[in-house]
Amino acid sequence: MTRLCALATVCLLPLIFVSNIAAAECGIESGSVRVLSNDIDSLGVVLNEARHCASDTVNVRTNRTTEHKSIQVSALTIDPAIYSVAMVSTNTLPPLLSAGLVRPLDEYVEKYGQNLESDQLIKINGKTVAIAFMANSQHLFMRGDILSDLGISPPRTYQEVLDAARAIREAGIMQYPLAAAYEAGWYLGNEFVNNYLSLGGQFFEPGSAEPTINNSEGVQVLELMKEMTEYMPPEYLTLTADDLKKLYLDGKVAIINQWGSMVNSHLDPNGAAPEISRTTLLAPAPTLGGHDIPAAALWWDGFTIAKNVSDEDAEASFRAMMYGMRSSVANEHPNAATWLIKGYEAPESARGVLDTINSGGRPYPMNPFMGLMHAALGSELTDYMQGQESAEQALADVEAAYRTSARSSGFLD
Repeated sequence: MTRLCALATVCLLPLIFVSNIAAAECGIESGSVRVLSNDIDSLGVVLNEARHCASDTVNVRTNRTTEHKSIQVSALTIDPAIYSVAMVSTNTLPPLLSAGLVRPLDEYVEKYGQNLESDQLIKINGKTVAIAFMANSQHLFMRGDILSDLGISPPRTYQEVLDAARAIREAGIMQYPLAAAYEAGWYLGNEFVNNYLSLGGQFFEPGSAEPTINNSEGVQVLELMKEMTEYMPPEYLTLTADDLKKLYLDGKVAIINQWGSMVNSHLDPNGAAPEISRTTLLAPAPTLGGHDIPAAALWWDGFTIAKNVSDEDAEASFRAMMYGMRSSVANEHPNAATWLIKGYEAPESARGVLDTINSGGRPYPMNPFMGLMHAALGSELTDYMQGQESAEQALADVEAAYRTSARSSGFLD
């Protein structure tokens, strides 16, 4: 036993040495860093680095769970909060803001944020409330071999997507060459949001929670979504992003509008379908109706610091997270995400997201009642997609369902 312990100690010495170096680089003297996060690999990259800030006087622990959204408000309401850091995104920050559970970060940005870019600072009313470190969006994944064989240029607009789908069908290659995440619920609502943003549509009256989607832009979006389904597998209302990946890599569809965060599994040369991965083309989300805005909302992921923690824990938490999102970390994991971190050298696999951003993609609306609108869209558009009601009636149903939820939540009288 003594020999085994001695051997183990020798083996652990290099790890302890490296850990001590990392803790010294973090520069944190004391504090408790407690992180609540979604359980996705890209966030894990940052958290694994932040853990290196642990020392005899600095405690770092993390909870990665897919249930993070349902527990974050209650966990940060307790005083002191269970977590000092909440990993948040475009749609998970607003509930914390509405409940007054995050603290301004400008003091820490000034002291420790010299490497932050201005577009990483998420500001509300002039105050920095979160730090973004990765971007995400949907964009086109296409079978380059099929398009090339038919002499078709990669589509840039939805009309070109439909034209390409028609040509693929008429050539007898695929009966249903298109796929999109239209599963009834969140995904279906998300597709409406993507397209409506590209038309410059406004979801609410300015300065109000009153809905404004029952209009010509809303009808145009629904008509496009319906037209797309003619070239999609008949079970389109059940398709999630994971289903798109399987259909695409199984060779059953040729053009999909997929999340950039899933690009690696589509391009993996050692993955499920290397022959398809090799020929896959990436392009920005298509535009719609003669407009030049890509039809895909821009999303970000980042972190915020809890209000109900000590100043010592808040500062330690900010510094640990900054250590976790160094440029060296991003470049050691270039394919893990489309990093917003200064000094990140983006690989080709990130081009779909970056080109969508650079082409003028609009951010997903970040207000406390957008989640209710998204839920109403997801629940009320199914009848239209199944041909059971008009576009105008579907949009009226969405607004009615939204108003009911908004009144219950106190956003509308």
